[in-house]
Amino acid sequence: MKKIFITGGAGYVGSKMAPYFLNKGYKVTVYDIMYFTDNFLPKNDNNLKIISGDIRDTEKLKASCEDHDYFIHLACISNDASFELDENLSKTINYDCFESLVLAAKEKRIKRFIYASTSSVYGVSSSDNVKEDHPLVPLTFYNDFKGRCEPILLKHTDDNFKGVIFRPATVCGYAPRQRLDLTVNILSNFAFNKGFIKVFGGDQMRPNLHIDDYIEAVDIFINAPIEKVENQIFNVGFQNYTVRDLAKIVSNTIKKENNNDIEIIFEKSDDNRSYHINSDKIKEALDFKPKRSIEDAIIELTKAMQDGLLPNSFDDDIYFNVKRLKSIKAL
Repeated sequence: MKKIFITGGAGYVGSKMAPYFLNKGYKVTVYDIMYFTDNFLPKNDNNLKIISGDIRDTEKLKASCEDHDYFIHLACISNDASFELDENLSKTINYDCFESLVLAAKEKRIKRFIYASTSSVYGVSSSDNVKEDHPLVPLTFYNDFKGRCEPILLKHTDDNFKGVIFRPATVCGYAPRQRLDLTVNILSNFAFNKGFIKVFGGDQMRPNLHIDDYIEAVDIFINAPIEKVENQIFNVGFQNYTVRDLAKIVSNTIKKENNNDIEIIFEKSDDNRSYHINSDKIKEALDFKPKRSIEDAIIELTKAMQDGLLPNSFDDDIYFNVKRLKSIKAL
């Protein structure tokens, strides 16, 4: 059985990724500091091993990833607001420990290391199609450090230790450990539960990616012929829209599904990140195309709310990274 090691595997993406690979017959180890608990993982699955650990603890991580085939690095302090609250914590987790982490995986003979960077490394671009060779113009420490980790991985790859990097768009859709602080998810929560949407700015262009398509892309990075992925960087983002258009899509989808009129309120914003990413490379090299739309994500989220799977969706800090990290005094 193939063995997969996932850092940050108890987070938003990890909470859906771990069951996905378990269902495909893999053995999965989740290594996570558990800021959001491990309550969203399928603990009764005998092929799942859960380790509470900090990726800055290199020796523990090294011992934990031994005898695994694939290393998927998701763990990070995710989003710009978290950096602003505690830059030092975020820097130590997102950047300072990265090279030690890569070297630990290499020493333990990991075959393939898959690094989740971010499409926000592009910052602001007027280009209609931002491809992987576009200059990185990070606007925040989060973007900067995610981008600075990429060449560190590529520096250490060799014939026995292969690396692949991907830059996912903003993720949307339902997962067991839900995030409601990402664009489509935020808008859906407000529209369904409040009957209105607040849009900050509106003209910023943002690419989007359904969480299930994100996970299937990682599956391809694991199983693709190595010559197609080694030392490669892939954009993974589809349906590029302005935030204004995203609000309209959410409003129209929920109106169609629930016959509710949704008011859209526009306010000023100092968030200038805007870019239109091109994901032709992953389509041409790996025949990867997304199967789900933004509308699919909205429908899933509203159904989860209707079914009571996301209670207290404005007040429970488990849905919001900054609130959660502050409440447990991580920040």
